[in-house]
Order: sequence, then structure tokens, then C-alpha cells
Amino acid sequence: MEYFVKSGNPEKQRVACVIVGIFDRRAPSEAAETIDRAGDGIIGSVMRRGDMDGKLGQTLLLHNVPGTFADRVMLVGLGKERSFDEAAFRKAMIASAKALRATGSIDAVNFITHLPIKGRDYQWNVQQAALVTEDTYYRFDECRGEKAREDLPVSKLERYTFDVPRRSDLPAGEKGLAEALAIAKGVNLAKNLANLPGNLCTPTYLAEQALKIGKAGSGIKTKVLDTAEMEKLGMGSFLSVARGSSQPPKLIIMEYLHGPKDEKPIALVGKGLTFDAGGISIKPAAQMDEMKFDMCGGASVFGALTAIAELKLPLNVVGIVPATENLINGDAVKPGDIVTSMAGITIEVLNTDAEGRLILCDALTYAEKFYEPSLCVDMATLTGACVVALGSHASGLFANNSALARALLAAGEQIGDRAWELPMWPEYDENIRSDFADVANIATRGGREAGAIIGATFLHRFTRKMKWAHLDIAGTAWVGKKASGRPVPQLSQWLINVAAKKTEE
Repeated sequence: MEYFVKSGNPEKQRVACVIVGIFDRRAPSEAAETIDRAGDGIIGSVMRRGDMDGKLGQTLLLHNVPGTFADRVMLVGLGKERSFDEAAFRKAMIASAKALRATGSIDAVNFITHLPIKGRDYQWNVQQAALVTEDTYYRFDECRGEKAREDLPVSKLERYTFDVPRRSDLPAGEKGLAEALAIAKGVNLAKNLANLPGNLCTPTYLAEQALKIGKAGSGIKTKVLDTAEMEKLGMGSFLSVARGSSQPPKLIIMEYLHGPKDEKPIALVGKGLTFDAGGISIKPAAQMDEMKFDMCGGASVFGALTAIAELKLPLNVVGIVPATENLINGDAVKPGDIVTSMAGITIEVLNTDAEGRLILCDALTYAEKFYEPSLCVDMATLTGACVVALGSHASGLFANNSALARALLAAGEQIGDRAWELPMWPEYDENIRSDFADVANIATRGGREAGAIIGATFLHRFTRKMKWAHLDIAGTAWVGKKASGRPVPQLSQWLINVAAKKTEE
């Protein structure tokens, strides 16, 4: 499907469907009023009959409306006008996208993007409209049989246009659309990788996909380290997790270096556990299938780099993904084992299911040693405790730099992929003190308290020399049995903002 931005009159659109909004208590938007006047009050009469009262997310399809050139006019409920905000806008766009797909329309023009939202402009309106539409229309059918795929319903929609009020608003709308399509490409890539089952999406498969991206003219250069190379670097922590699997681990490094040559890069580090059974500290069987999503942090690195490459942002960004499985065999790491990280810090492994931090710590050390990043952000489905704390609406954010934390939080609010900052005070260091090694991989004091903070505190031991932030995406990376693509939007918007700020300077 192709997307467009233009400025026109709703009653003059020669398309299969024109979409306009109705506020609660039957109050038409300006575009709806225009069509109502052209159609001799048809929308008003429909509302008086009670078929549309403007409740948020409600839709109604009208055919052959007099005075218009469109085959259909779709009315979309916007809720109360005084409380029409970012969330209501997104819900209205989702409702219109779902209803539009159910029609036989091959093209459509949406006028909900005309509506003003406090603190936002038409660039934001169009960006959000395209993002939520792409998210709504996303499907994953890779693993269905050939016959089953042939029988799946196919949308007829080929062209979708978001309208803006004035021609002078077109540049802003077009910029918003370009950003949305780049971010959506990254989100869809992250979803596709995460939705694949663990028998297909192995560490080797992830590495192969990274190499393909590097060869596809994306401006990204990829290299992959194997076990022998990681052993030479002293990545004892990462490799201890991989010991229980027959799948070889991979350290994937993706370089997007299109900023000033003398400028230190931004590092994105993502947990790439392609399947996590917990190791010897095995997980319960219930919902263990969802542990294919334990590589969503790594998938987000793929997605964010894809998005900024599409936008050709003038930045230096390096993505690092430690990829492995956490399974059980006779060589698997055992509770009580002590391993030595690349940083030389020894770790007492008290729970083999707290493995994400064991692979991330070596990847973070690699980033620090070989790239000396200006900023470093890692993202990981790290702790169930973060799900308990924040649910599925916000990712957990931890940072040792307040400016970086504020920038990530602002980007999340801006694009609708929110995070919430949690503390990481020095007092928590005592909770991971080991009697036998430099540090333990779970709390040795405080029991089950503050699990998400303990995970972040562990990682901070390896990031003290960097301006660093950690996103715990255990509650946001997937919904039900489907990957969400988060936090690709937040990361992409943050990098867009970083690039814009550099341009202003």
C-alpha cells in the first residue's frame, strides 16, 4: 500500500472512501460539516436517528452521499471535543483503519489529520496516523502453510492519503509521513524477527539477517564474532549462558557511521536470547513458548538501525546484539558457578534464569572498549518484576545520566512509546554483593524486592564510565502472543531528535 499527503476539500475527493470525524453528542468536525452541507444535511439526519453519536472509536459507513464524489463516507467517533488528545487521536485512527480495511475500498482520504491537538503539529498528526495504521495492518503469516496463506483475506486498499488543512502544511505532513514509514519499517522488522519461533530464529539466523542488511545498500556495515573470537576477548559471562545450547552464540555488531568522522558513536545494545528456558533454573512450562520473545531487545536494535538508515540521519550509531539460547545440557552453567566477565569482574551465578544480564554485561564492555560511545542505551526483556511494577503500558527506564533519561522519556511521550524512570540508587549495590565473587547475578539481600532495579544495578557495574540508560521492556515487547515492536519507535524518535538538535547547533 502507498501513502500520500495532500490538501483538498472533503466533498471533492474522487476516491472510494472519505473519512471524517464526529465528536461526542453528535458534534461534527469541520470536514464532516462540509460534507453535511454538500449532502443537504445527510450526516445530521443520520445522527438524529441515533446511528452515530460520536463515541470514541465508533464508526459508520455511508454510501453514495449526495454532493460528494466519493463512493463512501466514513464517520468516526472522536469522543468529547474538550478532551480530544493524543490518545484519542490514535484510537480514532485505529478505528478508521480497521473499518476501512473491512470495506472494498482501493483508495481513501482521511481528514481526521486536520484536527488540532494541544502541543502537536501536522507533522505529528500525519506521523501518528501512518504509524498506527501500519501497526493495525501488520500481519505475520510466515509460518502458515502455502494453502492456508492462499486462503487468507487480502485487503484491496492500495492508496491511503492523509489530508492537511492548507498547502503550507504539506511539508510538515510529508516529513511526518517519511518518518512514520521509516520507523514502521523498523518496527515491522523487529516484529517479524520476534514472532519467528526459536527453531527458526536462532543466533545464527539473527546473524545472517544482520549480514543481509549490511549487504543491502542500507549504509550499515555488519560483522559477527563467533565463539573463538569471544573467548579471546574474555567474554566468560556471555559464553557461560551459551554452554547449555547446541546453537553457537553470536555477537552481532552493526555500524551506521554517517555522522562526523571524529564524533563518537551512540551505542545501542540489545539482549538477543532467541529462546530462554531458564537453564538449570528452569522456567515453569506455562507460557514458556513466549520465551522466543526474549530476543526483542536485539530485534529492536535491528529495527532502530533500519529506521535511521531509511531516514539517512547524519549520526554515528553502533548496534550490538549478543545472541544465544539459554537451555540445558551436561555442560550448562550451574547455580553457584563463578564466571569471569570481559571487564574482569567475577560473577556468582546464583540463578541461571537471570541470564540476560550475563550476556549484556559483556556486550556493554565490548561497546565501551571498542567504541567509547558518547551515549549508550541497552534494551532487554530483563525482569518479570518490571511487568509487575509497570504492566504493559510503559517500559522501565534506568539511567546514570539525567539528560539522557529526560531525552528518552520525552521521545517516548512524543511518539506514544512511553517509559517510566525508576531509581538506581547506590544503596541497591549492597543487594548484589556476593560472598565468593565480585558480584552476584541476583539479589543476595532483600529477597525478591525491587527485581527490575537489581537487574539494572547489576548492569550499571559495567557501565559506570559511560553515559548509559537501560530499558527493561519485559512488559512492552509483546502483547498476548504477538510482538509489539517496542521500543523501536521510542529509540527512533530519540535518534531523530538527537540529529535535529545537532542540525540546529
